[in-house]
Amino acid sequence: MSGQDSQEKGRWGEDQVAEYLRKKGFRIAAANWKCRFGELDLVAEDGTYLCFVEVKLRKNAAFGRPGAAVDWRKQARLRAAAELYLLRYPTRLQPRFDVIEIYAPQGVDTKHPEILHEENAF
Repeated sequence: MSGQDSQEKGRWGEDQVAEYLRKKGFRIAAANWKCRFGELDLVAEDGTYLCFVEVKLRKNAAFGRPGAAVDWRKQARLRAAAELYLLRYPTRLQPRFDVIEIYAPQGVDTKHPEILHEENAF
């Protein structure tokens, strides 16, 4: 799989999750927000929370849950990026870190991917 294919799949997964969040009443404040510490896949708000969302896409769980890839190192990078985001875009909303797993057995051709949302994941 080329880097471009992987990037295309990642964007597709993030688009699926953004639509899922919108249906749940969230507004997407940012997507693929980059800074020196890394990237925030999605930043979404619902009036109470400002959620920093890490999206993990896999075909299946054959090699374990996708969310398990969000280890302590990744969490530290996400926290640092979120702190910088909050410095640039202050809010009164409660920050929260969510991990959303998306299972797409046919890749971008999957019609109904399974989405598992872990709120307040870390």
